[in-house]
Amino acid sequence: MTTKQPSRLSREIAEMAGAQRRLGIMAEATYQKITARHLGAEALPTAEPITPDQVRQVREQAHLSQAALARYLNMTAGYVAQLERGATQAKGPALALLNVIRRKGIEALQ
Repeated sequence: MTTKQPSRLSREIAEMAGAQRRLGIMAEATYQKITARHLGAEALPTAEPITPDQVRQVREQAHLSQAALARYLNMTAGYVAQLERGATQAKGPALALLNVIRRKGIEALQ
């Protein structure tokens, strides 16, 4: 099965929306809606991978222990320790929540 490529007009609309978002004229939610509509949902950015040092930095900036961060993320303190050591890589909802905390602070989850 082949997928249909976006038309030139759709690509131009998405590019213009991206420029408006970068200039602060358009909200992020509106940009994502336009991009998904014209280029498809796979064109939207995915959660950025997070390194063990970044996990520790997120936790320390929020002034939380590993156990407290684990409660916010609905996981075990041992899993947070594994993330900080690099024994495992955050995926799925844990990765998404860590990126939210990194960008907007722990207050975004309260």
